Parts: sequence; structure tokens; C-alpha cells
Amino acid sequence: MLFGSSLPPMTTATGPPSTIAEKEDALTPMLSQYLELCEAHDEALVLFQVGDFYEAFCEAAEEVARVCEVTLTQREDSTGTYPMAGIPIDNASSYVERLVDADYRVAIADQVEDAEAATGLVDRAVTRIITPGTVVEEELLASGTTNYVASAIESEQGEFGISAVDVSTGECFVTSVADRAGLSEELDRIAPSELLVAPETPTVTPANASTGWMETEVDAALFDREAAVDCLSAYVDPDRHLSTDAERRACGAVLAYAEYTQGDDGTLDYVSRIRRYEQQDHLRLDAAALRSLELFENRGLGAGDTLFDVIDESTSALGRRCLTRWLRRALVDREAIETRLDAVDALVDASVERAELQDGLAGAYDLERLVGRVSRGRAHARDLRSLQATLSVVPELVATLDGIDALAPYRERLDPLEEVADLIEGAIVDEPPTELTEGGVIKPSFDADLDELRTTEREGRQWVAELEAAERERTGIDSLSVGHNQVHGYYIEVTNPNLDQVPDDYTRRQTLKNSERFYTPELKERENEIFGAAERADSLEYELFCEVRDEVAAETERIQALATAIAELDAICSLSTVAAEGDYIRPAFHDGSADTGGINIEGGRHPVVETTQDSFVPNDADLSAGEVAIITGPNMSGKSTYMRQVALTCLLAQIGSFVPAEAAELPVLDRIFTRVGASDDIAGGQSTFMREMSELTEILHDATDDSLVLLDEVGRGTSTADGLAIAQATTEFIHDELGATALFATHYHGLTALANKREGVVNRHFAATREGDEVTFLHRVAPGASSASYGIEVARMAGVPETVVERARSVVESADRSQAESGPEEGQPTASVDHTPTESRPDSRSETKPDRSGTTTDSPNEQTGAVDNDRPSYPEESLDVGAEAADDRASYPEEEFFGGTADPAADDPLDEESMVRVAVALRSVDVASMTPLEALNTLDELRSELRE
Repeated sequence: MLFGSSLPPMTTATGPPSTIAEKEDALTPMLSQYLELCEAHDEALVLFQVGDFYEAFCEAAEEVARVCEVTLTQREDSTGTYPMAGIPIDNASSYVERLVDADYRVAIADQVEDAEAATGLVDRAVTRIITPGTVVEEELLASGTTNYVASAIESEQGEFGISAVDVSTGECFVTSVADRAGLSEELDRIAPSELLVAPETPTVTPANASTGWMETEVDAALFDREAAVDCLSAYVDPDRHLSTDAERRACGAVLAYAEYTQGDDGTLDYVSRIRRYEQQDHLRLDAAALRSLELFENRGLGAGDTLFDVIDESTSALGRRCLTRWLRRALVDREAIETRLDAVDALVDASVERAELQDGLAGAYDLERLVGRVSRGRAHARDLRSLQATLSVVPELVATLDGIDALAPYRERLDPLEEVADLIEGAIVDEPPTELTEGGVIKPSFDADLDELRTTEREGRQWVAELEAAERERTGIDSLSVGHNQVHGYYIEVTNPNLDQVPDDYTRRQTLKNSERFYTPELKERENEIFGAAERADSLEYELFCEVRDEVAAETERIQALATAIAELDAICSLSTVAAEGDYIRPAFHDGSADTGGINIEGGRHPVVETTQDSFVPNDADLSAGEVAIITGPNMSGKSTYMRQVALTCLLAQIGSFVPAEAAELPVLDRIFTRVGASDDIAGGQSTFMREMSELTEILHDATDDSLVLLDEVGRGTSTADGLAIAQATTEFIHDELGATALFATHYHGLTALANKREGVVNRHFAATREGDEVTFLHRVAPGASSASYGIEVARMAGVPETVVERARSVVESADRSQAESGPEEGQPTASVDHTPTESRPDSRSETKPDRSGTTTDSPNEQTGAVDNDRPSYPEESLDVGAEAADDRASYPEEEFFGGTADPAADDPLDEESMVRVAVALRSVDVASMTPLEALNTLDELRSELRE
């Protein structure tokens, strides 16, 4: 139905086996049944129940044997010999997981009638199809996670409808995006395990291939408007709940696919709340931001902590899943943020109540997944006992919340479902077995007929238990015993030496080597009573259990509402625990206008880094709305950590969390953009620089005056001149056109000159001290600019061979000497080459902004005590560019980028022969392929040539 004839089977292991299909007319009934199921589900690998095993045949068997590492056997009948491989049903989950991990869809064909009651061939049917996005088996799903299957379809207007459903919990949502960039961003945020696309829909490649999705191409008819609306109508009113045809088609398609994978039994009743949202309803984080901020995945070598790891103190799977949703979709409504902060605040200092809540919440099972199994009719008795156990803690939670006004909405939503709890408690035994058809599930007192049958069975077994002693006394045979087996039932066993003492009413049942087994008319009658009562009782128990399960399923929506309340309460407890134990404070918010200020953080800390280090240096962030901070300083001084901690502080605040700082006053952001780190995408045909520029493009197109932008070393992947030009133009565009608040970490020290030209650009730097060859990073941000990067020192610390380090130093010293020897013309400022402390240069506005530690930037040397041996300082006069520049180079003077002064000898008469040699050399230079150090070295040599 979903995979049309135009879509070929995925591999030779899926679809009808050619070896069997060739003999279709001569096949045995069982293989004919297998072939029919393979033809009906040609996109999947069919596992066919035969007794206690799931079997596969022919090519599918060979693949099952290879992937699951099981023995490949064979089946032989009158039509031929066929390869066969099987996995035990009792342990099928681990093998199915291997097949799914190998990108197979697995169709489970179960026996749907009792083999003993069947006449002829046992009827079989595919009861579910397991795919990466539609897994519902508890053993195959990680606790507290989401597992979405999503669909995307493009409208005639070029917009995209996106919908996703978690088949294990019933969560379903839908949205629209304007273009492919928005589609990619939203899918990266949803992070589905599987994506459905129609044949004409272009492939959507995940930004992070390591956490990507399986793309499933389905029949285009699945996305037809009429079919989609018909499917949707069983869940919601399509026209009232969804806005566009693309949304209706996407949502209808994904729900139809979900129904199909669950056995085509009709509507999934537990998918009762389809939520529509707009992208702007939440703080938007694209794939680059999710990756560089390390919210859920650490990019470093080996396993490492993430922001989620730090804030996750939840005690239930429900709370963990809720916290994940909050972090992926932070709030943008200030009132909603404050409401959640009120709830967190109420528990920060209430340690006793918080501990009581967490103790109660720890007893809550995963109701979202549990009610899904109940609704699908796949819950076993232990699931119902888990539900009852969860309901039993609700009154305790309500009592603990009594009197905490900020948590009153949660208290009101904690529905104890007393009638459901009482039903389960009265019907299901305390520790039921997993098998539902073998009895021992329902309490006898729950049903009068069941009680009578169990009484008959119990009394009969008691009579049998007493029979041995009675017969020994009656016959005088001390070795006589009474036993039972599955084949012959109850028997009386007498050893051969005592056979002459056997009474006449004993009837021989079985002869053994050393004994004989008998039964009596009364024993046979009791046996029939016991087995008859037990069989009827087991059957009645199953019927009663199904009735109880159906009654519970009728309360699906109430159970889901309770699950949501428990999940949110657990997430609130988690955030309050982190706040109390981590010394976090409640952030304040303003409207983000220029009048009320931008990002103001005192003593801010990186929430993850501080947990992994013995000590952490807090830093302030003071940015007006729309301000761009150029951050300079040594490598490894903490620039990237600082930028990320500002972004994470804003993000935490907007999920309703306290933040790691002494004080924080923040705007409500609409998006956080990051261009941080270097990585390529070879498979996608993107070099490191191309990927950097692609991410920069998205920022410059989509950022607004309510956005926060983090830029780290933009332009470093190309030639020095081009990189500098791109970095300056980007800074100017963000400031002049976008009005976004931005942090720009760079080693292009010439960018700091922009602080003297644009009111909304400020300089910040990270200082370091040097004693001899030893550099100490202070990890402290301060006003002003740095002109030293200490790259050579960092290279030495990293273990670069000493010969390379010394050569690098000699190149720098040569450049310094050349500049010093050129000397200034009369009236020209002198570029200092004196190796004395000149670490920071205050810009025109930073002088009036004191550091929160109490120091000011009036005297840079006094402020930092840092030294600069890497590059000469430069006075402000050398940064001014005349309005009458004669050529393009005047717009980007060397001294503005490199922090030096103009060459005083530039206008002196030059030797014609030297000019020719330099011109020839310049023609052969490929600047684009040079590193910045190579370019500087080449320029130095050419300048020396001209001076000679």
C-alpha cells in the first residue's frame, strides 16, 4: 500500500525470494504463506513465526544469519532445499535491534491463532513493522528519549509542510517552513530517526551525519490531499487544526505510515493531541548552534559532558524527555518564562519539599509509552501494575505541593485517576507473570466464576497431594508415589518388587524399566476436574484481563494529561536542584530595547566547563542591545568559552532555569546563531572554509535585532587579505544592517579599529602574563583590545618541535627589525617595538566602562600587567582612513589590519631594477594558497628587496 510497485525492494533480503517465487505453484502451504507475506511487504525483511522461533528463508535467511550471527540451516521438502535461519521469540528484541541498526525494516509475521486449535495451516499475519522511527518495543528504546518518524512535503508555492510522530508515546506535531533552509533547520531540531519523502521530494541531508535519519521513500499517493485528509479526520478536524495543504498532507502521511507499521489495525487512539506550532513560537537553534553549544553531544575527543547532562537531575523517564523538549524549544514568551521561573524559584530553597517530590517522582513509570502499549492492546499485566504504582504516588505529590502557590497549576493537574487505580488493584495480582494466557494474572476474588474455577482446581490439587499418603496406608506400599507429567497427567507409581500388592482398581497407564504407573477411576475424575477448571480459568483470566486493559485504555487522554503534569513537575524539580546545588541565580528580563539594555551578566560561568575544572574564573558580560563586541586575546585564554557561556546563560534563562552567575539581566532572544569551530563536509562537497561561509550566510540572511550571534575566527580559512576583508565586512553588516547583538572572537587585531568608527562596536580582550618563555593565561575579560595572540608560545606548549618554534620567533623578530629600521618620517607616529607591557588598548568608549572587578582601562598596563612581544602597538592616528583614498587598498590599509603603521619609506624613490625583480616575484605568488605566516614572510622579503 505504501511502497508502490515503482519502488524496488531495498535489497535481495527484502521482498519475495526469487528461489521460492519460481516455484510458487508447487510450494507447501507454509512456504506459500511466507511468499504471500513477503510480496505484501516487499520493503521489509519478513520474520515468520514457526513455533518458538521467527524464521527467514533463502536470501533473507542468509542476511539474518550474517547480521544476527546465528547459524544458517536449511529446510528441505518435496519442492527443494531452502536456506533457513531463525531467532528465538523469547529473545527476539536483541536480534531485531541488529537488523534495524543495519537499516532494515523488519516485518513481524506472528501466528494469529492457536496452533492447537487450528485445523490445517496456522493463520499468520504481519502484526507490526519495525523501522528506526516506529520502534515501540521497550527493549529497543532508550529510557527518557524521543523517537520520531517525520514527513516533509513541498507545496506548489515552494513552502514545506513538516510533521512528526513518536509512535511509542503518541506525541504528534506539525509546522510549516518557508524554504529548504528552514526545512533543514527544523528537521535538525526535531532529529527524527526516520524521514518519509515522496519520490519527487529532494533529499534532505542531516547537518550531523552521526545522528542522522533513515530516509524512506514512500508511494506518492500517501501524500495525496484526499488520502491525507481522510486519515487525519479520524484524529482532528484537518481544516480547523492545520493551516495549509502541505501541513495536512505531511501529517496525514506520517500518521498513515504509523498505522501501517503497527499492523494496519486502524486509528492509533493514543495519538490524541496533534499540536501545531510556528517556528517563531520558540527560541530557534539551528544545527550549527546545537552542535557548537554542545547541548546534547560533546564535540571533543571521547565522551564528555553536555549542557543536558549538567541540568538533568530528573528522577523519571518522563522528566528527562520533558527536559529534552524544553532545551530544544526554549520559550520566547516572557510571561511563560517568568511563570516557569516562579515554579523553579519556589523549590530552590524548599529543600525538604523538593526531596519529597523527587522521592515520589522516582516511583513514576514512563506513562507516555505505557499508555501507548495499553491503547494498542499490547500491554501486559506488569504494565498495568506499573500504572497503578504510578497512580499511587499521586496523592503524595499533591499533599507535598499543598501550600506552594507557584506550583498550584501542577497540583491541580495531578489527576489520581482513583477508579483506574482501584480497578487495577482489585483485578491484577501484585506480581503477575509476563505471559497472559497461562493464568496467575487475575485475582480470583475479582470474578465469581473465576473464583469458583480456581477453588475447584485448588481443591482437586489438594486431594491429589493427600492421595499419596492415603494410598500408601491402603496398599501397604511404602515406596508408592503420586506424580504428574504433561504427557500422561496424574499417575500412581509402584516399583516392580511391589507390583503384587497393587489393588484391583488400579489401571496401568505406563510401564517403565523399574516400575509401573497406574491411575484409579477417582484419580482420573479428579484429573479431569483439575485440568478442566484450570484451562477454563486460564481462558477466563485472559478475557478478564483484556476487559480491564480496555477499560484503562478508555482513559488514555486522562493518563496522558497526568503524564505531562508529572513530566513537567520532574523537570521543574531538576532545574531547582541544579540551581540550589550549583549556586545559580534567577535571571531578570527586559524588553531588549536600546533604552533598557542588552545582555548584562555579572560573574557569569560556563555551566559545563565549571563542573569539569578544579577552578573557574567568572566573567562579566555587558552588552547594549545591538552592540558588537570584538574579543581579542591569546590563544587558549578563554574567548570561545566566554562566548558560549553568554549564549548558554541566555538559553538556560529562556527554558525557565536559573543561571550560573552572580546577577543577570537579559533580553528575550528569538534566535542564537553560532559560527564556531572548524570542520569540513567532504561527503557533501564542502571544504572547511566553504562550510564556514555557508553558516555565515545563514546568519547574515536570518539574524534579527533580537538575535544573539557568536562568531569565532571568521575568515581564517582563506588568504589573509581576503579573510580580513570578510571579517570586517561581516562585522560592519551585523552592526549597520542587522542590529543583532554579537560576540566576535578574532586574531585579526585590525578589526578593533572599528570601535573608533562605530558607536555600537566595543573591544574586549583576554589578558595573559609572560615571564621569560612562560605564558600564564588569566582567563579574565576586560575592556579594550589586545594586540598579542601568543601563538608561538601556545605552539611550544602543545609540543611543536623546538626548531619550528625558534624559526617562527626569528621570522617575527625579523619583521619587527625591518619595521624599526625603516624609521618614521618627520611628524609620523612611531610604531613601538619596545617589548614592554602593551597588552590592551582602550577604545573611545571602553574608557568610560569600568571593569566589574573595579579596574578601569585608563591605564592598560596597570589594568592587566600583560606584555606584548608579538606585534608592535599602534596609535589611533594610524587607524584613520582618508576619505580621498586613491585606490581600493586605501580602504583596507595594512596598518589597520595588522596593528602597525605605514612604511615611512613608501614614498622614497625606488631602484628600477629592484622594482622589476619584486614585480616578477609578485606575479608568481599565489596568496590564496598561503598561510598568514607564509604571506607575512614573503612580504617581509620583498620589502627588504626594495630597501636594498
